[in-house]
Amino acid sequence: MTTPLSGAHGDEPDDGRATRPDAQTPARARRWVLPVIAVAATLVVVAAIAVVGIVAGDAGPTATPTATPSVTPNATASPDALSFERPADWDPARPGFHLTPEAHWINDPQRPFFAGGLWHLYYLYNADYPDGNGTEWYHATSSDLVTWHNEGVAIEKYRNGLGDILTGSAVVDTTGSAGFGAGAVVALVTQQDDGVQRQSLFYSTDDGYTFAEYDGNPVMDNPGVVDWRDPKVIRDEAHDRWVMVLAEGARLGFYTSPDLRSWTYVSDFVRDDLGLLECPDLFEMIDPESGRRTWILAASADGAASGRTTGFAYWTGTWDGERFTADDADPLWLDDGADFYAAVTWDNPSRTGDDRLTERSALAWMNNWAYARDLPADQWQGGALSTTRTIVLDEVDGRLRLRSRPADGVRGLEGAVQSAPAHVIEPGAIAPLAVQPATSSYRMRVSLDRPASGEVRLRLADTGDSSVTVGFDSDAGVAFVTRADDDAADRMPDTYRTVRTSAQTAGDIVRFDILVDAGSVEVFLGDGSSLTMVIHPGDSSRVTVESTSAPVQVQSLSIAPMAIIDPND
Repeated sequence: MTTPLSGAHGDEPDDGRATRPDAQTPARARRWVLPVIAVAATLVVVAAIAVVGIVAGDAGPTATPTATPSVTPNATASPDALSFERPADWDPARPGFHLTPEAHWINDPQRPFFAGGLWHLYYLYNADYPDGNGTEWYHATSSDLVTWHNEGVAIEKYRNGLGDILTGSAVVDTTGSAGFGAGAVVALVTQQDDGVQRQSLFYSTDDGYTFAEYDGNPVMDNPGVVDWRDPKVIRDEAHDRWVMVLAEGARLGFYTSPDLRSWTYVSDFVRDDLGLLECPDLFEMIDPESGRRTWILAASADGAASGRTTGFAYWTGTWDGERFTADDADPLWLDDGADFYAAVTWDNPSRTGDDRLTERSALAWMNNWAYARDLPADQWQGGALSTTRTIVLDEVDGRLRLRSRPADGVRGLEGAVQSAPAHVIEPGAIAPLAVQPATSSYRMRVSLDRPASGEVRLRLADTGDSSVTVGFDSDAGVAFVTRADDDAADRMPDTYRTVRTSAQTAGDIVRFDILVDAGSVEVFLGDGSSLTMVIHPGDSSRVTVESTSAPVQVQSLSIAPMAIIDPND
């Protein structure tokens, strides 16, 4: 996707190059040390993968070869093995358990893959922001898809005369079809020079720590259009070839290749009501309950025409190896918040057959281009990456939809849980919540009876003068998040202050699973919908609660601190 100061208008600095600081040198020996039980779980599953020969295999006719086994911290991980104290020198807005660089700019994540016993994730990074141009691929590794360790820049900008490095995708070429050896990691990325976007290939023979440039770049030259970027590549075993989806303005183009180097156009999918399409995706899934299968085509898009902002739009439908046909013209949206953009998804190659298609993981850039450059942070800029979530298919009124929940590994970061017995929230007064978080990074679970009328409001970081509100409007049948009263609202655009809502299916119980961190709130609801938002609360972790018109029975309430993870340690 287009990035700040990326040269889209020929605004490169005079020297046209960026140096690589020593601190960015990949450090293969440096790793985040997880609780012992999580490491044990990792070894067990990795061993299982080796036994069945799964490196980055295929689950069906066209499956993502970069899928990752489900190795996650165990729910019984001891809180004594984790740290819950923020470093004193951290920016108050720096997240405690979300991935950020140590400094400078971050945006789009690139789909993770599994190699050498670890997951490998890249994100767009600009060490020269705000004064210099262009992004490059910054590398992070993980053993659990929840805690990440920054390794350094893996694909550098301005090194081959084709510009900076934008979004793309990396695959593990298990058969060596590209000619770089079996198991090579092959990255197809957009490069942009003087506003012209082309697709280039880089390859790695050390599990993605360092990359060499293919001497035939660009492998796809620009056909004379402005927007031509963000290649997403998957494997089509049925036809022994690769498939690429490319974002081309208001359309998504489909291409095929036998070797990841030569590409042939086969079809497109066009929408003229969703603004600029970016960061596409294509995958197959099965509803585990009904057994229904579907293909899903997705892209980050602008939902302004339907009263939304930007986010991850998707369509269910059929894919015949060359063309996608949607079941419905209207897209669905994975997240109803304002800050779930440039999302990537991947499956789990430790599973086999149809079971592999029943579940995927996803994460996104928590930010919005309407205010991305205006977020108040001193040490770095651009927001953070979201928590990894699990997504599944669910049939609602005959239509298949994606549903989300926090990845199971998130539980392994929780400290000692505080719980409150069932109680009633009386209408009218604003009162302290029955249990309170001890830090700005915590997980709160609340189940309550649906109010007979009016709203129930949870005010996070309530200083009395500012707060972020998560709530449920019984009359409208929606959950909502508003940050109109947080510390940054007065200097932010309307997009930031707009209340974001998620329609809730009828039911007697309202369930919230809320991940709060310095700078963000991710709200997962009982029906599998979600609201992801960046926030800028005041200097308080106090939570208050209010019912506007009717008594509300709280069935359960718990709060647990979340471990502080320093990805640069």
